[in-house]
Amino acid sequence: MFKQVKSILLWSLLYRFRRRLTLVAVLLSIVLLSQWIYSDIVEYLTLTKKTTYLDYILPLKWIIIFFNIGFSVYLILSIFKVEKKEKNDLVDKEKQESIPKHTDREKEFMTKKIRTEAEIILGK
Repeated sequence: MFKQVKSILLWSLLYRFRRRLTLVAVLLSIVLLSQWIYSDIVEYLTLTKKTTYLDYILPLKWIIIFFNIGFSVYLILSIFKVEKKEKNDLVDKEKQESIPKHTDREKEFMTKKIRTEAEIILGK
């Protein structure tokens, strides 16, 4: 019974956060792919004897790797913060719906210009 509950929980979380988890998987696969592309570029540059470009390729590879890993970690850590925002939006909507609507008389009073004492005296 415990295995079934654990399985239901796991699959429901995977279904619920499928977009974010797919993005994390793509970012991490780019990290692995960048190593393969880097080794291919290094091999090509050594064959063509243009090793001066290696000074630019290595930092670029590490920038891509660190950015993708950092962004993946951010997405994973902020996965449950989305729930709180949605919950707050629902609470705000309920508050707005609980506010009574104004009658025509109240709307008329709200738009009516209120005169000061000085305006009343000058108007006489």
